[in-house]
Amino acid sequence: MNISFSPPFIDQQVIDEVLDTLNNNWITTGPKVKALESEIIKLTGSQAAICVNSWTSGAIMMLNWFGVGPGDEVILPAYSYCATALCVLHCGATPVMVDILDDLTINPEAISEKITSRTKAIIAVDIAGLPCHYNRLNALVHSEAMSSRFIPENPKQAALGRILLISDAAHSIGALYDGEPAARKSDVTIFSFHAVKNVTTGEGGCICLNLPESFNVPEEFSYLKMLCLNGQSKDAFTKSQGASWKYDIMFKGFKMNMPDICAAIGLAQLRQYSGELLPRRKAIYLKYLDAFQHQDWCIAPLFSDHIRQSSCHLFALRISGITEEQRDEVIAELAAAGIQANVHFIPMPMLTYFKTLGYHISDFPKSLKHFSCEISLPIYPQLRDEETDFIISQVLDAVNRKVALREVPVLSA
Repeated sequence: MNISFSPPFIDQQVIDEVLDTLNNNWITTGPKVKALESEIIKLTGSQAAICVNSWTSGAIMMLNWFGVGPGDEVILPAYSYCATALCVLHCGATPVMVDILDDLTINPEAISEKITSRTKAIIAVDIAGLPCHYNRLNALVHSEAMSSRFIPENPKQAALGRILLISDAAHSIGALYDGEPAARKSDVTIFSFHAVKNVTTGEGGCICLNLPESFNVPEEFSYLKMLCLNGQSKDAFTKSQGASWKYDIMFKGFKMNMPDICAAIGLAQLRQYSGELLPRRKAIYLKYLDAFQHQDWCIAPLFSDHIRQSSCHLFALRISGITEEQRDEVIAELAAAGIQANVHFIPMPMLTYFKTLGYHISDFPKSLKHFSCEISLPIYPQLRDEETDFIISQVLDAVNRKVALREVPVLSA
């Protein structure tokens, strides 16, 4: 077999939606983006949605919106993709990394130890589709002890009056928390629609707002729509209508808007997501769980607990007791059998650039421990039953052989 890790879901509905965009001769930001934003609001129950060209762009925009800059600190997990920290650095602020819990999400207690008067935001990462512990995080940022340390330096920060809680929900569209969309559990939730995500636009992302009453959300939405388009008072689609060509530049913005040609892909997928695509992901996830969780070497990823349910973006299998080298050998054996597996993620302090900034993996022992034995298995709606059966059999064979070798005593000469 030849089983890819995470190909995009492209069916006739996606093709038809893209062709509709091409046939209408409007491919940049326009009606498809507006429709996609409306569908995201339906799915998440958020106050507003702003589609952008990547998760990273969305994060940079929202840190900029909140006035995060030089001298400020943003707390985030060491166990994440580099973009979680790079967006902070691009704003001139300092990423303050903390370790994770055994469920791979950020440790709230570690956060509380790192909050200072310079802390302006927390970026909580929903790893593999599992939401972070948002009740604990919200209790932390709303607590009197932490609010008293917060020093607002602009009107947005004064309106919030505390640390901004941002959800890095790149993996977790459709995840649940307390029986409702997890996207509603933070001030700002940012999705990724990169090619390998549950919903893709090729490249893209979306900012969802869930702000307190001290904010005028329609005004913030309008501002952010301009911010992602160079601070321009009218987008290209509005300018194209009749004699409405005149525009103004209201402030220094970015060029981070999503085009319609990309939104069309995501729009067709999102309309099928809750009823078809997400249930299929869950079925594969639970099939893997049933196959592996009774093996004594298996550290099973969490599907749900009494509060949270994963969006099943990744099946992050961890193998107890093996080394990083042995993990890599298992991945190589799967590749030889025609199965593409992956690892999520190399902790940022292990990457060259972050080492030069002074981060040390020894400060994040759980991040290193879980990275060293993690394998992400293919999980996507197009996988057939015979393919998941093959993946399971090959994983069991490869891992059990490694575990057996590990347990054989070394005999002296």
